[in-house]
Amino acid sequence: MGDSYDFTNIEEKWQQYWEEEQLFETELDPDKPKHYTLEMFPYPSGNLHMGHVRVYSIGDVIARFKRMQGYNVLHPMGWDSFGLPAENAAIERDIHPNSWTWDNIANMKKQLKSLGLSYDWNREVATCHPDYYKWTQWLFLQLYKEDLAYKQESAVNWCPGCETVLANEQVVNGGCERCDTEVEEKNLAQWFFKITEYADELLEDHELLDDWPDRVKTMQQNWIGRSEGVEIKFPIDGLDEELEVFTTRPDTVYGATYMVLAPEHPLVEELTSGTEQEEEVMDFVSEMKEKDDEERTSQESEKRGVFTGGYAVNPMTEERIPILVANYVLMSYGTGAIMAVPAHDQRDFDFAKKYDLDIRVVVQPEDEEMSGDTLEEAYTDDGVIVNSGMLNGLDTDEAFDKIADYMEENNIGNKEINYRLRDWLVSRQRYWGTPIPIIYCDECGAVPVPEEELPVELPTDVEITGHGQSPLAQVDEFVNTTCPECGKAAQRETDTMDTFVDSSWYFLRYTDSGNEEEIFDSKKANYWMNVDQYVGGIEHAILHLLYARFFMKFISDLGIADAKEPFERLLAQGMVLKDGAKMSKSKGNVVDPLEIIDNYGADTARLFMLFAAPPQKDLEWDDEGVKGASRFLDRVWRVTAEYTDQIKEIDLDNLQIDNLDKSEKELYRSVHLAIKDVTEDLDNRKQFNTAISSIMELINSLYQYRDQAAEENIELIALAVKTAILLLSPFAPHITEELWSKLGQSESVHCQEWPEYKEEALKKDEITIVVQINGNVRDRVEVAPNIEEEELKELVLAQDKVQDYLTEDKELVKTIVVPKKLVNLVIQ
Repeated sequence: MGDSYDFTNIEEKWQQYWEEEQLFETELDPDKPKHYTLEMFPYPSGNLHMGHVRVYSIGDVIARFKRMQGYNVLHPMGWDSFGLPAENAAIERDIHPNSWTWDNIANMKKQLKSLGLSYDWNREVATCHPDYYKWTQWLFLQLYKEDLAYKQESAVNWCPGCETVLANEQVVNGGCERCDTEVEEKNLAQWFFKITEYADELLEDHELLDDWPDRVKTMQQNWIGRSEGVEIKFPIDGLDEELEVFTTRPDTVYGATYMVLAPEHPLVEELTSGTEQEEEVMDFVSEMKEKDDEERTSQESEKRGVFTGGYAVNPMTEERIPILVANYVLMSYGTGAIMAVPAHDQRDFDFAKKYDLDIRVVVQPEDEEMSGDTLEEAYTDDGVIVNSGMLNGLDTDEAFDKIADYMEENNIGNKEINYRLRDWLVSRQRYWGTPIPIIYCDECGAVPVPEEELPVELPTDVEITGHGQSPLAQVDEFVNTTCPECGKAAQRETDTMDTFVDSSWYFLRYTDSGNEEEIFDSKKANYWMNVDQYVGGIEHAILHLLYARFFMKFISDLGIADAKEPFERLLAQGMVLKDGAKMSKSKGNVVDPLEIIDNYGADTARLFMLFAAPPQKDLEWDDEGVKGASRFLDRVWRVTAEYTDQIKEIDLDNLQIDNLDKSEKELYRSVHLAIKDVTEDLDNRKQFNTAISSIMELINSLYQYRDQAAEENIELIALAVKTAILLLSPFAPHITEELWSKLGQSESVHCQEWPEYKEEALKKDEITIVVQINGNVRDRVEVAPNIEEEELKELVLAQDKVQDYLTEDKELVKTIVVPKKLVNLVIQ
């Protein structure tokens, strides 16, 4: 066995062995506990990036660790392979999206295998394959049957230059990314999924997400945005119209001093048409259409608005109050209009201050009088109602109930539960996506494609130019068909589905990916589901995870799977940064994973990624850190090579531990401490960096013992070496497989049982006590853990370094003992 680690040949050798032995393929085994480990599947862009290496290394460590713990592990991989980038590639490279996608899949699959990832490739799925999207279409039909899929008009981004619909990401600074033409808003009939039907269930089941990061749960709760309040009708002065607003604070209605409309609100045009305000308002509306919702509503964004010239009437005071249009109100939330109570809402307060609008206090603390003239910020706490007629003197809770009841009785308003969540728009006027299985007949209307005729296959003979209507609409052979109900001529739907639909159920298909007769076998799904550990980026915290939860609940309601939630535990890993920024070609800070693998090996790349930072934190790329990981693997290789011939035949079952000397006890304790720490870090905390650190400490202890032992205990060295290899194997699978084989083991290291620590081995024969004099550390002493306090004091006072301080003119005033930690002598 050589002194150097030839990673190139060794990694290729073991990757081939794992594939030939089908080591990571898995089937149902009721006699074993199961563990379903899953990382979010990638879009096949062509090449892995460092973010891929990190997330897939994290998942692989968990999968390998759980196998060694005796679990039946499902660890699959596939491809989220529909989407807009393939169409853009078709236009830019003159290549068909189908060819581009499958070429990328082949390339990225080869790269993933080069990392030594323990996937069951027999379960591989690709969302663009008819065998997969057949069942996506089947799910669409089940939603349609349950009235959870419907079609209605909705606004889209329209490029007059390309004469096509654009996705949001294709709109850059209000213009088309292809031709720079100013993008317009256009209404088209589109398909929606009624996710709002599950809003309450999605919120209530947050109690099932104990092992999800709190920030992800909070983001989802805020996105759903359930709020209880009253929808109040404000008459518009001079028009036979009412302005409806939803508010969670009807108790503050007497403090409403102006109204605000979203720029998209239909009343904006009616209020301003033909008035002197029209031009200014419409310019403002046009400007706001170029801003996204997040930018408009951000706390940091400047609050801006324009007076419409119109007035509403406060139904409780009969007061005329101005109506403005402003950037911080969205049409997608509530009614697209608000009653502004600046004394008690900070955004309204900032806006009122800027535009010199009235600020009227209607809630104040019980023992304090407040005035709108002197407020420095909005008062948003509960309190006592003032300046509010029938509500004066009530606390806010009492006032809420009283005014809500009064408004309902007098037809001023209605109690409502409102949601920020809107139904999911799934139509895309794109080619490269799952065709929507609906047929339109002049006689029968919209007719679902019969299930036995699925899949509705995506034609490949399509010209993609980026101009004109949806590419599918130009394929007569696809569009023209017959009605399944009456047999007359009909046309297919030419929209395709949002790719989030494809990724909202893929984890279920993995449980039975080869099933041609049904979406999956319920027995198999119920054995594997839910996913025990899901790993993926925080950027998917809302949409993907929310949609996946919605689909899981719907599928459970269909009765074909039991689980109500798809993912038991969620690990949201941080980004990989270089020079403080996310890696990107535009910044010139990209590090190529394949270059690292070529120069240092996959095990080094994995080890660095897992050691450099906790998985939930961002990781700063460091070339020296990569070299450090490589040096550590070399140390493991060298110390194993040094003892291979001596320890390969040793039976550790015969290890004697009764008469170990001090250095042997320290090494024995280091072995079991490493087992304990690594196990707990992987099992409970998912702190891979500290787990690797514990393995490094074990290797250091082994080298230290080798250098200091008067006579080597070769059985103990065998225990330390073999334990280190086992603990390291999930992180660095190739080198540990090779070393295990060199030690004469015929079975894969990844099929071994995970080591268990012995509690009694962790006990220390001696502990270190720090000796302080007047708070400064002056010495350390080794003592028995159970030493009596008086004996400890005598021992400390007898130390030479302490005696040097106890001179004739110095007196010991006080002795402070912190058990098992320190002794502090106060000397004056």
